[in-house]
Amino acid sequence: MPDTKTGAAEQAARFEKEALPLLDQLYGGALRMTRNPADAEDLVQETYMKAFQKFGSFTPGTNLKAWLYRIMTNTYINSYRKAQRQPSQLPTEEITDHQLVETSSHTSAGLASAEVEALKKLPDVQITDALNQLPEDYRMVVFYADVEGLAYKEIAEIMDTPIGTVMSRLHRGRKQLRGLLKDVAREQGIGLNHPDLAGDRGDAAAKKARKGAGE
Repeated sequence: MPDTKTGAAEQAARFEKEALPLLDQLYGGALRMTRNPADAEDLVQETYMKAFQKFGSFTPGTNLKAWLYRIMTNTYINSYRKAQRQPSQLPTEEITDHQLVETSSHTSAGLASAEVEALKKLPDVQITDALNQLPEDYRMVVFYADVEGLAYKEIAEIMDTPIGTVMSRLHRGRKQLRGLLKDVAREQGIGLNHPDLAGDRGDAAAKKARKGAGE
C-alpha cells in the first residue's frame, strides 16, 4: 500500500508539473472550439479531469500537448454533440478573407493579383460557411493545420491517424475548400474564373489561416 500511495503521489506531482503549464494553451483551443468562455472552462476542466485519470497511460517523453488535445477534441465531439451544441461547426469565423489572402505568401507560387482582389471581396461569413461544409475529418485537419497552426505530426497524434492520412485529408480538404469558395465567388459575381486562379486558390485559402492564427 505505501508503494501504491507513493506512486500515486509522484504521478500527481508529475501531472501538476507537466500538464498544468499547458492549461492556457488548452483553454485557448477550447475557446476557439466552443466560442463561449463558460463552455471553454467546462471543456478544459473535463479534459484535465480525464487526463489526470488517464495519466498513467501517458508515455513520458512523448507529446503531452498532443495527448491533451486529443482528449479535449474527443470530449468536445462526444459530449457537446450529445448536448446538441453543434461541435461539427468549427470556429472558423476567425479565418477571414484577409487571413486567407495573407497565406498566399507561404505558397510556392503565391496568388495572382486578380485573385487577391477577388478574395478580399468575399464576406468572412461566407468563408466560414464554406469551411463548415467540409466533411468532418477534412474540416478538423484544416482547423488544426490552418487555425491552430499545428504540425502534421501533432495533428496525427491528436487524431490518432498516420501522418500520410493527415496530409491526404488536408490536401483534399483544401481542394474542396477551393471549389466551394470558387462557387461563392461566382455567385457573388467576383472574377475567379481564370483557369490559373481556379487552380491556385484553394491552397491559398487553407494555408493563409496559419499566419493569422500565429499573429
